[in-house]
Amino acid sequence: MIRDFVPTQPPSLRSFRNSFTHAMVWVAVVVIAQRYCTPAQSAERPSRPNIVIMLADDQGWGDLRVHGNTNLSTPNIDSLAHDGVLFDRFYVCPVCAPTRAEFLTGRYYARTGVRGVSTGQERINSDEVTIADLFQQAGYATGAFGKWHNGSQFPYHPNARGFEEYYGFTSGHWGHYFDPMLEHNNEITRGKGYITDDLTTHAMEFMETNHERGKPFFCYLPYNTPHSPMQVPDEYFDKVANRPLKMHHRNPKQEDMPHLRAALAMCENIDWNVGRVLKKIDELSIADNTIVIYFSDNGPNGWRWNGGMKGRKGSIDEGGVRVPMLMRWPGHIDKRKVIKPIAGAIDLLPTLTELASVPYATKKPLDGQSLVPLLRGNDTHWNDRMLISYQPPRGGKGKTPEPRVSVRNQRFRLDAAGKLYDITADPGQNTDVSNRHPDLVREMKRTADQFVEELGDLVKPDERPFPVGEAPTTLLPARDGVEHGSVQRSARAPNCSYFTHWVGDPDDAITWDIEVSETATFDVEIFYTCAADDVGAEFQLEFADVKLTGKVTQAHDPPAYGGEADRTPNRGSESYVKDFQPMSVGKITLAKGRGLLKLSAFQVPGNEVMEVRLLRLSKQK
Repeated sequence: MIRDFVPTQPPSLRSFRNSFTHAMVWVAVVVIAQRYCTPAQSAERPSRPNIVIMLADDQGWGDLRVHGNTNLSTPNIDSLAHDGVLFDRFYVCPVCAPTRAEFLTGRYYARTGVRGVSTGQERINSDEVTIADLFQQAGYATGAFGKWHNGSQFPYHPNARGFEEYYGFTSGHWGHYFDPMLEHNNEITRGKGYITDDLTTHAMEFMETNHERGKPFFCYLPYNTPHSPMQVPDEYFDKVANRPLKMHHRNPKQEDMPHLRAALAMCENIDWNVGRVLKKIDELSIADNTIVIYFSDNGPNGWRWNGGMKGRKGSIDEGGVRVPMLMRWPGHIDKRKVIKPIAGAIDLLPTLTELASVPYATKKPLDGQSLVPLLRGNDTHWNDRMLISYQPPRGGKGKTPEPRVSVRNQRFRLDAAGKLYDITADPGQNTDVSNRHPDLVREMKRTADQFVEELGDLVKPDERPFPVGEAPTTLLPARDGVEHGSVQRSARAPNCSYFTHWVGDPDDAITWDIEVSETATFDVEIFYTCAADDVGAEFQLEFADVKLTGKVTQAHDPPAYGGEADRTPNRGSESYVKDFQPMSVGKITLAKGRGLLKLSAFQVPGNEVMEVRLLRLSKQK
């Protein structure tokens, strides 16, 4: 159990008033002052280091100059290797939300409740302890700025997971990167400029504010690039648009050149922003007392040079889960050091808490281990270990869903099909050597089977409801809802989608599986669009036996946009966006308990009821 640290208070002086002389009181005051208030003691006490973690989204191991890719320039990220350490083989998960969960908890994501990347499957169970919880309880200012992707409603929201300050978006995908709709501490706001630049600006302001307050800070900066849509300012794209590219994927015919060039430009923009963060640290004169970490959440999101490794994002092969990892702390860890032993995102929580002397106590065991011995050169007795890469069950027609597991040790990878590869000699996983190492294959298979067995019910489909009422405001976006009848999503990927084609057929409805924490009355707003010819539709929101009726009385018909900023001809599964506006519907009293919150129409004078981006439920005081 984690307990807040309560500083010992000096004893009261009142007891001295009637029992001791004035002189004795004075002696007592001096003793107490020496014990609790001596400036020399405070000065000698080492201050805890600030922490800055920058996490790229879909940047592969090969997307850095320091790893040998001459197609792009990343001097600021590379400088972390020159001034600190570079992890040669660092492993994460094949997709976004799982990696974030492993970093936040120090545990394999499948143990934390995370099963996927959308519709609630990305949520970390509320009983998990996060790294932000620990640093916050240790007295740190904690802030996150960017793509959260581990739950939207309280208690899954970042403000409920140890981050007192949050600016960004909680989803996994976002449809537009310039002046986008974002949120600040659970309140909807509008970003300013290119999203990566904007997130960095807010993070730097957080760092500066808390440094001026004299408070150590834990700053988490999870970017959402080079994830699609492939959008980047002209000044970066123009640099790479016609640049000769010498480094290519092992099968160059698979390369999508517009996508590849856009990814390179987005990586160079990230590098510029990393430079801004490092410059701010220097300006604040805190470089020697600030740990800086940079890594990515999975392999590259397209076919491009990646050191000849097999696989990309979405794969549990080497190329899908090996990523960049650089770390610096001047004066505390070596410079220009390459750490060879394998490590992973699960190791960051135990490593950072040890470096910062932040206590960790929980009933849930960590899967990660502290890398401090490797950082400080005390690795004489460092033992080989096995790291697990996991994909949840994926059903198919006529198939029984089964999880897929790959196991990695320092030299070998056992893939999900049971084939063994010597990764150091064969990064492309071309030659199965399982017949040469039968004992190792059996041991790795046993490790994989035991891991799946330990997961138990966590392998089953996610049936958790979406909480309502845990915070003053609850946002229920379209991605967490279910469409019925003719209603459709604006895109295949739910994350940044909205509901459209609500034509008013008898079966048309939108539902959210919710659980109300306590009986309360809520003000209801729907973020909507509606063409002028469709104004007048009447609808109802119902939960259990309570109904709230409403009517669309004003047109709001903004265009869909986003594609004009794309650097690729096809944005794939990403949704276009619209500037939805809130429509006040009224008040509804929701009883404590679980059920379907259902939105349906009973009068449709036009072609469509409306398009729906999200519901906002504000609890009355």
